[in-house]
Amino acid sequence: MKKTELLAPAGDFEKMKYALHYGADAVYCAGKRFGMRSNAGNFTDEELAAAAEYVHSLGKRIYVTVNITAGNDDIAELPEYVRYLDSIGIDHLIAADPGVILTIRETAPDMKISVSTQANTQNWKSCEFWHRNGAGRIVLARELGLSDITEIVQKSPEDLEIEVFVHGAMCISNSGRCLLSNYMTGRDANKGDCAQPCRWNYSLRPGDPGDEVAGGADLIERERPDQKWHIEEDERGSFIFNSKDLCLIDKIPELMEAGVTSFKIEGRMKSIYYVATVVSAYRQMIDAAAAGETEPETAAMLRAELEKVSHRDYTTAFYDRKTDERDQNYGSSSYVRSCDYAGLVLEYDEKTGTALVEQRNKLMAGDDIELLRAGKSGFLELKDIELFDEEMRPIESTPHAKMRFRIRLPEAAPMDILRRPVI
Repeated sequence: MKKTELLAPAGDFEKMKYALHYGADAVYCAGKRFGMRSNAGNFTDEELAAAAEYVHSLGKRIYVTVNITAGNDDIAELPEYVRYLDSIGIDHLIAADPGVILTIRETAPDMKISVSTQANTQNWKSCEFWHRNGAGRIVLARELGLSDITEIVQKSPEDLEIEVFVHGAMCISNSGRCLLSNYMTGRDANKGDCAQPCRWNYSLRPGDPGDEVAGGADLIERERPDQKWHIEEDERGSFIFNSKDLCLIDKIPELMEAGVTSFKIEGRMKSIYYVATVVSAYRQMIDAAAAGETEPETAAMLRAELEKVSHRDYTTAFYDRKTDERDQNYGSSSYVRSCDYAGLVLEYDEKTGTALVEQRNKLMAGDDIELLRAGKSGFLELKDIELFDEEMRPIESTPHAKMRFRIRLPEAAPMDILRRPVI
């Protein structure tokens, strides 16, 4: 089976390096303008040029988002930015707004365009439309099942690539085209500044007798007691918009068989640990499927890996059926995880069998830990660890943020990750 591209998020330069190191074939990122994640680190123009050079030195690809819903001022400024991205060798631009796509086509005719999921493409005829207007790839809406995706691949032009989200946060609105944030806070989700009101904690109080809408109660968000919306609740409160996270690790072989070109992981605002763990799991599943080695145990092992990062409960969303109450988190918007991110390996001394590590969360002498390694299935488990300072003097803990310490390991390499199971 032909291997499908694994496309990973790159919120900043360091996260990009880890995504590639742990198995991504391509990364997507944003500059400081025109992107849909304004709170991610994002890249300056100079960093984008350096990133393109770095990615291409590895024989991989880099895509840049220009996927806002553009206003007139945005369109006026866009051609100069597109010319710059073209000049530094960006492989794709990801866009949703027809005016942005037309501007890219006019400014850089040879630039490959990916139509963003923000365009809500849900049928093969829409794919044909975008292809006729210069698109080389379609990022399908997340509201599609396997049968829909398969039909789209079969009926789309042969040279049109199809990209599908397989992991990450889901939006309450159709592929992210949400007005709720703008309505409630003035922060425009379609310009990259979503306040995520779908995740907030809501409660009710009895409605005022003079309200236009009689009965029920008023919806109050915990941090905004003076604003109200009419709704209902139970004793737990109301997390009424709060979707579970998408996880299609078990479905990768079927999607590869369907002919999908690229698997996309959401998460440009996530940590290095999240990106490395999730990319590693999907890399292993894609490779196993390509080799015809997708035993149920493989999927179960990799799904367990995905439980170790911070996430909301998982769902397959629209993949098999229309979504219902099973796909929502009504009780909480909190994240869960089974491991803490403990540190990054900076270097390894084979003579002494010790690794120099930069701390990310506190470890105690005697803890049990796991070592996540790029390109290797599973993880290295270590019991009852000893900790040392940089001069190899024993220490009891690693309490200081980003402090450097040493630990004995049978093997390790730079960019390996230490994690501690949550008890």
